[in-house]
Amino acid sequence: MTDRKIRILMAKLGDGFETAMMKLASAFSEAGFEVIYTDLQEPEAIVSAALQESVDHIGITTLPGADISKFSSIFELLKKENVPDIKVTAGGFLDESEIPRIKEMGVVEFFPKGTTYAELIQWAKENIKHLD
Repeated sequence: MTDRKIRILMAKLGDGFETAMMKLASAFSEAGFEVIYTDLQEPEAIVSAALQESVDHIGITTLPGADISKFSSIFELLKKENVPDIKVTAGGFLDESEIPRIKEMGVVEFFPKGTTYAELIQWAKENIKHLD
């Protein structure tokens, strides 16, 4: 096993908040994670980037106007590509009634707006494992 950093792909569903996304990516990078950031929002592009970058995890920020049905497509594609070990978390703006729905699709954890970087990083350190 190599001594590489845990690799996280950060993506988003919805528009805006690029500065906040870059700050989040920077916080994870400073905490010792390797972060791959994409502003692509199509499930095929997200999964393709995850495969190309050999990530251990996908974190998706849900923004106002996010089409949460895309989570279902992301999980179908991960299964089709035979990488069900890549887990997906989400966070941000989402109606509370939608959280059980995305968890049923396969999202392992949802972090509501206002979750601190420290809380996110602590969860990641405790829950994200290398896939190799």
